Amino acid sequence: MEGRPISDDSRSPNGAPTSPVPLAVIAWQWARLGCIGFGGPPTHIALLRRMCVEERHWIDAKEFEDAIATTNLLPGPASTQLAIFCAWRLRGRIGAVLGGVCFIVPGLILILALASVFLASHPPGWVLGAAAGAGAAVPAVALHAASGLVPASWKRIGATRARHVRWVCYVLAGGMAAASIGAYLVVVLVACGTMEIAIRRKGRPASGSLRAITPGLVAHGALVGGLGALSWVAFKVGALSYGGGFVIVPLMQHDAVTTYHWMTGAQFLNAVALGQVTPGPVVQTVAVVGYAAGGIGGGLLAALVGFAPSFFFILLGGPRFGQIRANRTVEAFLTGAGPAVIGAIAGSAIPLGLSFSHLWQIPVLGGALLWFLAARRGVVSGLLVAGAVGVVVALVGVPV
Repeated sequence: MEGRPISDDSRSPNGAPTSPVPLAVIAWQWARLGCIGFGGPPTHIALLRRMCVEERHWIDAKEFEDAIATTNLLPGPASTQLAIFCAWRLRGRIGAVLGGVCFIVPGLILILALASVFLASHPPGWVLGAAAGAGAAVPAVALHAASGLVPASWKRIGATRARHVRWVCYVLAGGMAAASIGAYLVVVLVACGTMEIAIRRKGRPASGSLRAITPGLVAHGALVGGLGALSWVAFKVGALSYGGGFVIVPLMQHDAVTTYHWMTGAQFLNAVALGQVTPGPVVQTVAVVGYAAGGIGGGLLAALVGFAPSFFFILLGGPRFGQIRANRTVEAFLTGAGPAVIGAIAGSAIPLGLSFSHLWQIPVLGGALLWFLAARRGVVSGLLVAGAVGVVVALVGVPV
């Protein structure tokens, strides 16, 4: 029945309700969300809550809030995982796969279409202007995203002076890593999380071997070329993006621009901007990187590999969400890694800003900072305004 919440007693062992919502309904509703989900995770969560909790009463309000908290504990795009979880809650594994695919595909189609225009060999001047203008606002988007995470993280670390000092140290470590050693950013995030576990246990960290092998894992993709390299980059984006898609930007930028030379720094700015203005998850940026590396096929491969971990985490962990939230080790790890994530997102503004090609982009960045941080306006509207400024600049004859 669609008119009442589905209780745990009405579910089969694999998580599917005994009175399941039709798959056609899941396909239509999740595709609809994928088409109108402009604005990133806050919009996605609000749309899912309205549909699943308030309007159709498919999921209890408390369970939905618990799902938000748990998906934020998992690596990968949290709002995408929440969409997959809600579909899993209604129809088990088949519902999860169908709902997740329908949520992702609309934005994927749009972003690949835009990538074919913005990354063309000889795009029109106004397209170059729009790309340069929107790209100039991207570092401001990073700072805006980081600032939005600060209050909850500061509250989570605790009230003592020692914990506040650790929070600041974690933020600085993440910021410096993002600005200087983007390829090894994940190592720093893992180290901060492990450090917090060790401090709370008042002993030596038990996962030193993890820290020892992670650098090798992160760097291993550099030894592979072609589709293997692209798959490895996409996998890192999907599996290691603690705190949301933006934290993986420095690592993705290093791989796409410096290591494999799939795109220029300016083109990568365009990719990040496209990931922000299209509906669906921000991690769609990896599809633009894939398009630059291997055309439409590369974009589809990057999306497939990049989103696969999210499906895996929900299909495997959905029945264990309560245990994940209650696990003190997981909580301690995220308490340490969370501030490092904030620093990394903010620190990514430095390499992104260094990718500017024209001096006129600097005042556009200043305007974007005022738009996001002072006026507190939306990201999509800010990027569209910055792109419009770039179009005007191109039309008046300024080099773009």
